[in-house]
Amino acid sequence: MSRRRDDLWGIVALTLALANAGGAAAHEWQWGGKLDLTRGVANVEGAGGGGLATWALITGNETRDGVGGEVSATYVGLPNYSVRDFGVGLGLFDRVETTVSEASFDTGATGAKLGLGRNFTFDQTIVGAKVRLMGDALYSQSSWLPQVAAGVQYKVNDQNAVVHLVGARSDQGVDYYVAATKIVLDQSLLLNATVRETRANQFGFLGFGGDRSGGYSAQFEGSAAYLASSRLALGLEYRTKPDNLGFAREDNAYDLFAAYALTKSLSVTAAYVDLGDIATFRNQHGAYISLQAGF
Repeated sequence: MSRRRDDLWGIVALTLALANAGGAAAHEWQWGGKLDLTRGVANVEGAGGGGLATWALITGNETRDGVGGEVSATYVGLPNYSVRDFGVGLGLFDRVETTVSEASFDTGATGAKLGLGRNFTFDQTIVGAKVRLMGDALYSQSSWLPQVAAGVQYKVNDQNAVVHLVGARSDQGVDYYVAATKIVLDQSLLLNATVRETRANQFGFLGFGGDRSGGYSAQFEGSAAYLASSRLALGLEYRTKPDNLGFAREDNAYDLFAAYALTKSLSVTAAYVDLGDIATFRNQHGAYISLQAGF
């Protein structure tokens, strides 16, 4: 597993090096330039977006003439579980995004009840890439055409034996998605819709595919936010998920969030999140908090 993760990080480093070489030849890089919060925040999989959904926005504060990035730390506290995620992302010319995150799903005292042991943890590495295909979420206010981006996320779970035991078909998988995002300034609204092709069980923490269904299915992610000020966004999100495992039902998820830009570079997101039933334990809802530093 450690070697496979080293390979993933090597792929990311090579991708960034090539992008750096190509961008340097064509541009004199500039730093910053975006309005507050218009890079989105880092979601549960490290990509630029809301807390649950992936948006078409590109991470980092860069404009079309520069490079930017973001580091993030996220914690989700639930009645029977907790999730921690640390991520880094790079945005190039407001066109390409590359992200890597390390996420941990901690079973706490519930691990003993599941026969796994107290504080048993599922760790997952997620490597993502996103490309803006068309449109501009902010600067094309005369048109309703949204910003559209396509992306991919490669996820690797470190608990091969356990995820197979609960019925998953693999400990790794690839998600594909297309996202459309529009910021309507005169209405102070941000709207997003994403379609994701995935086999992931509970975002991948319980493996990929299952005894009920092993193939890909199309899932929806929607977000709506009110821009209360240039620094504060209030919104809600809804995300559907596959239900592949026979031993436990998997519910859709939603959140109610507030994102605030403390400074040009530092923002915080707080949310109430409801993930439904997880691994036979019902009503998994609680607090979501995330800190993001962008440049």
